[in-house]
Amino acid sequence: MACCAGSWRRLSDSEGEETTRKRRSPLLDQHGAFWRNALGFWLLGLCNNFSYVVMLSAAHDILRHQRAPGNQSHVDPTPVPHNGSSRFDCNSVSTAAVLLADILPTLLIKLLAPFGLHLLPYSPRVLVSGISAAGSFILVAFSHSVETSLCGVVLASISSGLGEITFLSLTSFYPRAVISWWSSGTGGAGLLGALSYLGLTQAGLSPQHTLLSMLGIPALLLASYFFSLTSPAPQNPGAEEEAETAARQPLMSPEAPESKPDSGSSLSLQERWTVFKSLLPHIIPLVLVYFAEYFINQGLFELLFFRNTTLSHAEQYRWYQMLYQAGVFVSRSSLRCCHIRHTWILALLQCFNLGFLMADVWFSFLPSIYLIFLIVVYEGLLGGAAYVNTFHNIALETSDEHREFAMATACISDTLGISLSGALALPLHDFLCHLS
Repeated sequence: MACCAGSWRRLSDSEGEETTRKRRSPLLDQHGAFWRNALGFWLLGLCNNFSYVVMLSAAHDILRHQRAPGNQSHVDPTPVPHNGSSRFDCNSVSTAAVLLADILPTLLIKLLAPFGLHLLPYSPRVLVSGISAAGSFILVAFSHSVETSLCGVVLASISSGLGEITFLSLTSFYPRAVISWWSSGTGGAGLLGALSYLGLTQAGLSPQHTLLSMLGIPALLLASYFFSLTSPAPQNPGAEEEAETAARQPLMSPEAPESKPDSGSSLSLQERWTVFKSLLPHIIPLVLVYFAEYFINQGLFELLFFRNTTLSHAEQYRWYQMLYQAGVFVSRSSLRCCHIRHTWILALLQCFNLGFLMADVWFSFLPSIYLIFLIVVYEGLLGGAAYVNTFHNIALETSDEHREFAMATACISDTLGISLSGALALPLHDFLCHLS
């Protein structure tokens, strides 16, 4: 019996009181374990996506500014020359380059993961994710060149991609409700990541010191995994004694999720292919949603430049990123209020957003940046809603023995859409920036 139950035995004045408390303890333990796991998954979502979001928020600074050798206090005193003949005030390289560095390693991890990542226990994966996130902040902060900064962005991508596929797979061992907490946490990462970068740089902190101040986030990721999550309850709901013990076991114990007998690692190739085909109605709309929104974010945000405002070009870009992430946070936290079954509707609306903003880039018919602000928030709402509802629908429709594999496989959707958008945004940027 666990230590707290033993303490109750020693402190009880009567056997009846002891019996009453022993009857209550499993319910109290289950309630406490639920909230520990809910908070744990929220923090994991927050920390896992934080470095990814910060690198996208810093994309304009990474490409436009380069720290001069010997200058230890600022990352950005020397502007990189840009195309002065273009009406768009372009960087020499599109911010889509940062997007590709921030997403291609994630895409590679997710493509290879179904074929062997399950052989690696969860704990080493989380350690690699945390160390990579810390390394990304340090490398970009102390970088003297765009190339070195992009290597730091690659580390952020490895951290985020490995973490996402790990933690979404991990949700299959817990009640389905933790998916909404994870999703809300990832939305919170978008909002807090973009807002913290915007706020600290607006307050006068250099990008270097801003990035270094965020090193506590990877430490929080490791603490959330190793100290907040409880081990999942056993499959036999009648085994109260085992459930009470399992709820208190650390995730590092031999009975941690990696040893679950019905996990996705036992599926045959034929079963995996069958599950994958059944996921296509969920995967395709999510690919389209993320293609459209990241084409906007990294292909058009830099080109949606308004000269009739007090905000500089870099400040406008940071505000776009922050408002987009605010919309994502709200919609990723909305599952309890609104459940959307047909996510293809969200894909159509997001593609319409892309077409509308593309037309504005070309014809410049919107008179105010505040109209763009509203559209960007709406864009974030659509993207966040597509993400949380897709994974919630998958969790509802897949069987227990397939859920871990289904969650890991569906992770490819957003990454594939983002990668395609980055690849197409680069030539678009070059074409538009050479227009007079």
